[in-house]
Amino acid sequence: MKILCISDTEMPQLENAANLRRQYSDIDMIISCGDMPTAYLDFITTIIGAPMFYVRGNHDERYEEQPPGGVDLHNRVVKYRGITMAGLEGSIKYNKGKIQYTQTEMHLMVAKMGPKLAVSRMRQGHALDIFVAHSPARNIHDGEDYPHRGFDSFLNFMKWYRPRYMIHGHVHTWDRRKTIQTDYEATTIININPFTVLDIDPI
Repeated sequence: MKILCISDTEMPQLENAANLRRQYSDIDMIISCGDMPTAYLDFITTIIGAPMFYVRGNHDERYEEQPPGGVDLHNRVVKYRGITMAGLEGSIKYNKGKIQYTQTEMHLMVAKMGPKLAVSRMRQGHALDIFVAHSPARNIHDGEDYPHRGFDSFLNFMKWYRPRYMIHGHVHTWDRRKTIQTDYEATTIININPFTVLDIDPI
């Protein structure tokens, strides 16, 4: 399955209908890791003709009035064509934004995912293929400035639930010296900002 993963930055090549049809006609699913305008997501989804799954980024408060046409993965476990996904939205709390969480709040959300993922493991033999987040994990692809600090609890998420992949955005990758892919425990972590095509087969 080919998945177009996008976050944070609108790219001209993804705003061109002819280019989308030519380059991404074989895309099976779209995942947004947040901080994306609704119109941008809806345009890509419509042109490619694939379903879209997403988590909100810390700047996506406008989704409350105008959500994109897709499935919100936050605090949910969703299966599509043999691929099981779970998501957690937002960033570290650094001001009064609504889609920001303290380390403690995110620890609680990670712990509460346990029963949902246990059901997934019982049904199919493994809990999770893709963990979708906006923020990175602490000390893996996160930034030195506080607003881009990663969540400690995402390290526990990967230890406990052992997803095959974790994908995230939030941290820009214009500096190509930055590490954008790291293995941790059983998980391959990828900073997909601004966009990446992930090719994954169901187990």
